[in-house]
Amino acid sequence: MTTSVFPPGPKARYPLEFLVRFGNDRIGFLEEMASFGDVSHIAFNNTHMYLLNHPDMIRDLLVTNHRMFSKSRALKVAQRLLGQGLLTSEGDYHLRQRRLVQPAFHRQRMGGYAEVMANYAARTADRWQDGAQVNMAQEMMRLTLAIVGKTLFDADVEDEAPQIGEALTESLHAVNRLLLPGGPTMEKLPLPANRRAEEARQVLNDAVYRIIQERRASGHDRGDLLSM
Repeated sequence: MTTSVFPPGPKARYPLEFLVRFGNDRIGFLEEMASFGDVSHIAFNNTHMYLLNHPDMIRDLLVTNHRMFSKSRALKVAQRLLGQGLLTSEGDYHLRQRRLVQPAFHRQRMGGYAEVMANYAARTADRWQDGAQVNMAQEMMRLTLAIVGKTLFDADVEDEAPQIGEALTESLHAVNRLLLPGGPTMEKLPLPANRRAEEARQVLNDAVYRIIQERRASGHDRGDLLSM
C-alpha cells in the first residue's frame, strides 16, 4: 500500500478544476484549503502547491529561512512590468534595496503617514453624497494611490489616480496572461491585449518619470523615499 507524502488538500474531479474554482471564488477556495489544517496541498498541471495557515510556519518561511526559498514564477514574470524592484528582486540585491528604503518606514515616520491617510480618507468620504451609488473598487484604488504618492514621494497623484489605476489593472492582466500556457509566445503577437499592455506601461512610466523630474527640478530634500 502506497502512502502519500503530501499534506492533505482538496482533490480535482476534472482537469483545470482548481483554476476554474480559484478564478470564480478565490477566498472561498483558499478557505477550503485552510480547512485541511496548518499545511494543505494541491497538485495542478504537474506543479505542487502548498498553503501555510499557521503564523509560526509563515514566519519560518518569510523570515527565518527565507534564503532557502525563491520567489514565485508570477513575481519573476512581473519583472517585465516592475523591473528588478524591491518586490521582485532576490538575494543580496534585494537586501541592498531593502536597506535603501528602510528609513522611509521607520516608526518615527509612521505617525506622519497615519495623519496623511486620515486626511485623504476624510476628503474621499466628503466627496460622497447621501444616497449616491459609489464604485468602491475605483474609490479605494484612487485613495490608495493618492496616499502612496503623498507619503512616499510627496507627490500629488490624486487627479491621475483613475488613469494610473486603470494602467495598473491592465498591466496585472498582462502578467496573468504571461503565466498561462503559451503566454510568452502570445506576448510577441500584434494582439489588442498586447497593445493595451504597452499603453498601460507607458502611462505608468510617464507618471513615475514626472514625479522624478519634478523632484530634481525642486532640488529640495523632503525626507521621503525619493530623497534617500
